[in-house]
Amino acid sequence: MTTRNNILITGASSGLGAGMARLFAAQGRNLALCARRLDRLEALKAELESINPSISVRIKPLDVNDYDQVFQVFHDFQEEMGQLDRIIVNAGLGKGQPLGTGAFHANRQTAETNFVAALAQCEAAMEIFRAQNAGHLVVMSSMSAMRGMRKNINTYAATKAGVASLAEGLRMEMLGKPIRISTIYPGYIRSEINEKVEKAPFMVDTETGCKALVAAIDREPAKACVPSWPWAPLGLAMRILPLSMVRRLT
Repeated sequence: MTTRNNILITGASSGLGAGMARLFAAQGRNLALCARRLDRLEALKAELESINPSISVRIKPLDVNDYDQVFQVFHDFQEEMGQLDRIIVNAGLGKGQPLGTGAFHANRQTAETNFVAALAQCEAAMEIFRAQNAGHLVVMSSMSAMRGMRKNINTYAATKAGVASLAEGLRMEMLGKPIRISTIYPGYIRSEINEKVEKAPFMVDTETGCKALVAAIDREPAKACVPSWPWAPLGLAMRILPLSMVRRLT
């Protein structure tokens, strides 16, 4: 397996993005980190350089809903590092309310951030990988993408299904080529996006979840449910069970 030395992570200032960055730093990978909150990125950069002084850590502010900025930041990172070996499309939003309850603004913002902005990130990443004729694109979906979900995560689940389909189409196109595409389906991993969720089935802490994510990403699978237990078998079940049973997971 090719070692991916230069890794770009979006949404890296907190949560799963920051957690993965810490683990990749410990492995000796160079990191390109971007997010809206520059102060948090600066603190994370200092932490990562203390974890492993031998690595290079570059940071840039990025609002993924500024699509022109997405392309600029990705290409600037590539120019500075010489090559980007892996790009993890991680930035996302967990807002949402049941449809028809007057919260279109929140659902629209979730849709724009989780799908349209993810599309921009995939476009920018693939421009770089096509030019390099090499690279590993990682798209962070969700176990909620397996079926339509209800209430507050209705729109969120739909966007995650959308990016999973986007990644699968890319994977089909890249078969036999030196560009790999992975879709990662995290289960319930504690992070800022779900910090207000009090009860969720099979929730794991951030550290445990990030270790599972990094291990899965480094295998470069076509698809992976993370953590694999119990989410891999549950993913299969979610696709075939009646909606009355699937709703118990939400």
